[in-house]
Amino acid sequence: MLKVVSLLKRAENISHEEFAKWVVEEHIEFARKLPGLRKYTVSVSNGEDAPFDSVNELYFDDEDARAAAFGSEHGKAAAADAAAHTAQRVHLLTTEHSQL
Repeated sequence: MLKVVSLLKRAENISHEEFAKWVVEEHIEFARKLPGLRKYTVSVSNGEDAPFDSVNELYFDDEDARAAAFGSEHGKAAAADAAAHTAQRVHLLTTEHSQL
């Protein structure tokens, strides 16, 4: 399983509270429409001074499924929505190794 870890820093014109509401209540609707997405989690930072405001985890069967999802109409819309609300986005493609 492929996991995409996305670190998001809010845009400067958005408060931490506004960002948290957006990422948990609004942006998640884009994730729900991504084809091939197996699991999606969002963790919001506890403070205004954190290097990133959220960590989003997206799970796909493999790289082909990830590429298809982000290449789709819904994937492009999700990327545009994220770009409109963030100053920085870092994406890490990982393979999870659960130890417990």
